[in-house]
Amino acid sequence: MPVELDAFERKILDVLQEDASIPMAKLAERVGLSPSPCWRRVDRLEREGVITRRVALVDRRQIGLNAQIFAQVKLNAHGRANLDEFTEAIRGFPEVLEAYVIMGVFDFMLRVVAEDIEAYERFFFNRLSKLPGVQEINSTVALSELKATTALPIR
Repeated sequence: MPVELDAFERKILDVLQEDASIPMAKLAERVGLSPSPCWRRVDRLEREGVITRRVALVDRRQIGLNAQIFAQVKLNAHGRANLDEFTEAIRGFPEVLEAYVIMGVFDFMLRVVAEDIEAYERFFFNRLSKLPGVQEINSTVALSELKATTALPIR
């Protein structure tokens, strides 16, 4: 069941999604609260798991990760029996930024980053395709990024 949020908490989440490093006094000012009640609300949102963590977002291209690939993975019947093994292996690959179980022809959708297509090719042949139970992988290279955000629409 979703956590009930008041108008101040929704504003807090909007501001923190934009800049989680904002000092508490500035956050309080932006949402129309004094610092103490603002801090209590942020603390409650963290304790209740609404705010799961605060991180720095790094531009992948600035650190040389120029290729972004979406890989759809299908497991064979034997592979589906060992989903935990596949899941743990995927979680251990730093190139895989996101992984989802999906419905349809494929079982998983992965968002993968690499220095370039050749680096992805090495990852594909040396690691991803060698996982037990992998039957098929369909890779789609993103040519350009039209929108990328981590901010959820808070209503």
